[in-house]
Amino acid sequence: MSRSLLRPLWGRPSMKAVVTAGVFITTLWNLRCFLNPSEVSEEAPKQTEPLVVLVWKWPSKQVPNISGDVCRELYGIAGCWLTTEQRLLGQANVVVFPHTRLQPGRDRLPKERPPTQNWVWVSLESPSNTKALAAWNQTFNWVMTYRRDSDIFIPYGKLVPNQSATMNIPAKTNLVSWVISNYHRTQKRAEVYKNLSRYLHVNIYGKANKKPLCKDCLLPTTSKSKFYLAFENSIHQDYITEKLWRNSLMAGTVPVVLGPPRANYEQFIPADSFIHVDDFGSLAELATFLKTMNSSRYRQFFAWQKRYSVKLYDDWRERICTICTAYPSLPRGRVYPDLQSWFNT
Repeated sequence: MSRSLLRPLWGRPSMKAVVTAGVFITTLWNLRCFLNPSEVSEEAPKQTEPLVVLVWKWPSKQVPNISGDVCRELYGIAGCWLTTEQRLLGQANVVVFPHTRLQPGRDRLPKERPPTQNWVWVSLESPSNTKALAAWNQTFNWVMTYRRDSDIFIPYGKLVPNQSATMNIPAKTNLVSWVISNYHRTQKRAEVYKNLSRYLHVNIYGKANKKPLCKDCLLPTTSKSKFYLAFENSIHQDYITEKLWRNSLMAGTVPVVLGPPRANYEQFIPADSFIHVDDFGSLAELATFLKTMNSSRYRQFFAWQKRYSVKLYDDWRERICTICTAYPSLPRGRVYPDLQSWFNT
């Protein structure tokens, strides 16, 4: 090869070559910005690796199988890895602390939280049944409860669209039933039951009446009643438990509710699907309403079944997997300064 053929490559570049090189460099830069936006943007980098969620102690005494890609396999939630191995603390993006498993004092918690790690306080109990919250001020980044204003909302149940356009009302053999495990005379539900029972008979099941029901016996038993006393153990905003979702709606009986105001219930279920104790001037009026209801009026309470079905949230794996779904939109860099004040509001 002659020297003259090499000269254009190593000598002074032509104007066309300069322009071509400039266009090429600009294209590479723009492509870099497109492929790696996190390197040229102030936004946090997107999660590419599976999100590691460490449950410091599992909420229930019995820990289910959480090995493998359980969130995707059971609930269709991809990129979420659950673990209870505390030795993986340094690798965890999120650490979950169920209140029922927290020890008094902070001696058993990790000493420090890495800046990019977020701690979640979890509780399904009402404020009346949640103690020693003041000890956990300035500890948690996010809260995960039944309250709709939680960072991560975990209701006991919900209605999901169902276009079956049918109603299923089980055969009825009695008027009213109630399943109660912990009966305390000081609770409002005990007072309401005592006064209501003066006007009608209530079939009572559960440990409190020494008639415990097996897991598979509950729904067949309550379904035989026209009405079910879905009385909450304490009255707080959004505190609407399985007493409504499972024991009543899923069983195919009409709930008579005692809990937050009617307007709060209507944020969860249709207004014509339940009876609220507060709808009546007295318990005598309520009893008369229940005893004299005709079949046509009774069927109207089940109109919701034509559009919806009940979904229960009774598996802690599903609840914790929802953290990964919510993760991208959760606030960063925040700590709850007074957890007790927030929860008791």
